[in-house]
Amino acid sequence: MRARFLFWVGLLDLAVLALAAIGASLYVYGTPLPWDSVQGARVYPMLLFLAISMVVASSLTAQMSGPGVPRPTYGRMLAIALLTGALTALLIVFVRPDYFSRGFLGWAGLGWVVLATIHRSLQRLRPWTEKIGVITAEKQLAEDVAASPHAIVVWVLDPKFDGPLELPARDIAMAVDLRAVLSERVARFLSSCDVAGYNIRPFSSVYEEHTGRVPLVHLGEGWEISAPLLEVAPWLPGKRMFDLVVTVLLSPIWVVVGLVVAGYIRLATNGPALFHQPRVGNQGRTFTMYKFRTMGEDAEKDGPRFATEDDDRLVQGGRFLRKSRLDEIPQLWNVLKGDMSLVGPRAEQVPFVEEFRREIPFYDHRHLVRPGVTGWAQVNYGYADDQADTIEKLTYDLYYVKHMSPVMDLRVLWKSVWTVLTGFGAR
Repeated sequence: MRARFLFWVGLLDLAVLALAAIGASLYVYGTPLPWDSVQGARVYPMLLFLAISMVVASSLTAQMSGPGVPRPTYGRMLAIALLTGALTALLIVFVRPDYFSRGFLGWAGLGWVVLATIHRSLQRLRPWTEKIGVITAEKQLAEDVAASPHAIVVWVLDPKFDGPLELPARDIAMAVDLRAVLSERVARFLSSCDVAGYNIRPFSSVYEEHTGRVPLVHLGEGWEISAPLLEVAPWLPGKRMFDLVVTVLLSPIWVVVGLVVAGYIRLATNGPALFHQPRVGNQGRTFTMYKFRTMGEDAEKDGPRFATEDDDRLVQGGRFLRKSRLDEIPQLWNVLKGDMSLVGPRAEQVPFVEEFRREIPFYDHRHLVRPGVTGWAQVNYGYADDQADTIEKLTYDLYYVKHMSPVMDLRVLWKSVWTVLTGFGAR
């Protein structure tokens, strides 16, 4: 299903590229894709470069997308656009054609982005759902799947059920809890369905696809999280390069805004503008994280504690700085230093980490990657203000560690813009 979905999206992308090229040709040359020998010899090599680059970019981003419900995403579209532009430029450099037009390529690329956005937005209007029959004793996990927007849980069957079972409809995918001990009746039922060609998948995989979380109760050894990192290891240097390039390119903006925020804090409060604190980072190493100060200097004189919705430790204007995430601008310095990444799990305080390591299974696996300024958990769950919230948030962090990819990072950054605009999850 996923391969078929990606194939049709790729086909649509090539179709709108042809339309964008016609529009660009009309604008630059005053005629749609000319067939005469002179103009055609100029335009068609460029169009061929674009098409080849887009096919390669679509294939690469499909491999980098990871699991999840197949749906047209703007993050993958942006990745395809950037890769297509880069690959087209490389082809021009190496092939050295007699002629190429920056105007034609630029307008064709812009037209493709507009048309690709439109066709993705139209596809996203049509609700896509999957009918699922769940075999598990974990009722809460089944309810989590049922609450996801793209799943319709038709029935939930106890693994120890011993009554009569009817043949399910062909369009129902069966999600089986592989940890459960099956009754002889349920085992025979699943074996027959498998022989008959039904879609049978592990419940933990279905749960991850539809919720964007990892079911902690289904983790047995922990290597289920760390092993997939080996597959994305070749991309990690590229992730670091991406962090550096984006942070440096945006530095004229965040440095100026940071100076304004620092000036406000110095004028409106007593004490320094910057706040620094030891945090736990990649591989459990401690580093000094920087933020703009939003609390009084003696805010943690009685020890660290979670921030709350109506925290009385906030200074004047501190609530706005937190809601707008302006207090996190100095963390971009941590990104430049290599302590943090743009996307990753939240860097937590040392005392909290020591406590959570003792009390929450697999908590330390979130430290297999660099912590992030933003992250999958932050944009999906928000702020954790107690241990129960931390456990829920950990299910998102481990999902990110297990399935991290360049496309997923772009998706998180895209959602982070909305998070900043709405103030979602701020404390």
